[in-house]
Amino acid sequence: MFKILEKDNLAPQVFRYVVEAPEIANKAEAGQFVIIRIDETGERIPITICDANRKSGTLTFFVQAVGKTSIEMSLMQVGDSILDVVGPLGNQSEIERFGTVVLVGGGFGIAAIHPIAQALSNTGNKTISILGARTKELILLENEMKNVSSEVRIATDDGSYGSKGFVTDILKEMIQNNVVIDRVISIGPLVMMKAVADLTRQYEIPTFASLNPIMIDGTGMCGACRVTVGNEMKFACVDGPEFDAHQVDFEGLLNRLGSYLPEEKESKERYLKETPAPCQLEPVSNI
Repeated sequence: MFKILEKDNLAPQVFRYVVEAPEIANKAEAGQFVIIRIDETGERIPITICDANRKSGTLTFFVQAVGKTSIEMSLMQVGDSILDVVGPLGNQSEIERFGTVVLVGGGFGIAAIHPIAQALSNTGNKTISILGARTKELILLENEMKNVSSEVRIATDDGSYGSKGFVTDILKEMIQNNVVIDRVISIGPLVMMKAVADLTRQYEIPTFASLNPIMIDGTGMCGACRVTVGNEMKFACVDGPEFDAHQVDFEGLLNRLGSYLPEEKESKERYLKETPAPCQLEPVSNI
């Protein structure tokens, strides 16, 4: 059992948890994830580790209440315990001195990109973080990202904060202004990561994306998280989660993520009828 020590509601449907997990915290690195199961009958869901504190033996991660299990998680409180937290899983991000690294975080992906920005900055890189969301209230961890980045730029779809438009608009402007970029890392909705890859491919800028396919066991046994990268089949859980974004078959991945949408919707609606959630649930795209 893994006890919840802290819980905060950072934005509509977005919750921050600090969980007691000393063995995992002692080994976790930037870019890795865990798989949690709330109870005996719960499904297994992958969650990126946003911070691992070796001294306190805690993990910090974020949950977005959009499906049945994540809504159940949003109802848990400080003092409650999660049945299973398995990890750290996946490969850590490649951390070395590249030069200037642009980190693109979209919506919920901002939380996942935070530890990578911190690790790259600590290694001596110039880190420029571009944060994007639909509206101002959905921009996560702005101050925290400023603390671990050389520079932070923000874009919102509705123009309520930062630049009006998309993260790719800011990235394109940087490229056209001859900003030297040695590497790009993007985490967020698949459509955003695909757009980033399509842009940087034209300029031959090395670009990496952290993929979030359907995942079950997290150890490469089930094959549910298979993705096509460079015309080869890869498993995101053991080969990733980060891949060369220019080689990823985003269209195939988008199609696979949509395979179970009717079942996911039915499960969520049935659960909400039985247990109304105390948070306002709006349509949110995970892909």
